[in-house]
Amino acid sequence: MALQEELEQQGVWLFRYRGVLPVLILGIGMLLFLQTELYPETFFLKKTPYEIYYEMLCLVFSLFGLFLRICVIGYVPKNTSGRTVKKKVADSLNTTGMYSLVRHPLYVGNFFMWLGPAMLCGNFWFVVSFTLLYWVYYERIMFSEEQFLRGKFGETYLNWAEKIPAFVPDFKNFVKPNLTFSWKKVVRKEINGLFLLFLVFFFFDYLGVLTKNETAFNPFLFYSLIILSVAIVVIKIIKKKTDLLKQENR
Repeated sequence: MALQEELEQQGVWLFRYRGVLPVLILGIGMLLFLQTELYPETFFLKKTPYEIYYEMLCLVFSLFGLFLRICVIGYVPKNTSGRTVKKKVADSLNTTGMYSLVRHPLYVGNFFMWLGPAMLCGNFWFVVSFTLLYWVYYERIMFSEEQFLRGKFGETYLNWAEKIPAFVPDFKNFVKPNLTFSWKKVVRKEINGLFLLFLVFFFFDYLGVLTKNETAFNPFLFYSLIILSVAIVVIKIIKKKTDLLKQENR
């Protein structure tokens, strides 16, 4: 099999099982986090007044990643930026907004979302390894998606891809989005991601509390989880009983 076809097949397979990467990160990260808690001398900020600020920085990185995803999801039309490989969907080619800066803005957002938990472990080499693994993993997924788009949109895609970088944004190319921002679509698509993000940070915090035989956990993370849990229930009811969150072509 030619390398081009092999990379494309790898990308399809990796996308189908893309949920494995976060689980792998969390599993290894949990072990390294426990090591840091048990042996605080392995991380220079542990047991210092700056530890809480570092943890906040990790959360900011993850929220920044979610913000990037929101900037994408809120402006794209229906049947683009799809989540499935078995049935690739691209009724049109996104070339404005975030897609005028970088060809794969959702994956840039995902990187920052998972960079936060990786940093939370307090292990420099784990962060480096995560970054390299993420690139190798998603490079093949991006290759597979670009093959599909190239086949469907031909010269239009090639002209756009020639100007727009794959992963590192180029801000001089920015083009205003064609559509208005849709909070309805963002709420439908990203509320679960926000909940899972806070759940991961709360889990690490609670793990640290148990390790230290303490009883106090981070109240901000705890109450954020409660609020988000209620919000998800309300949103599910609204989606099931009403059309308030529905929007034509979005």
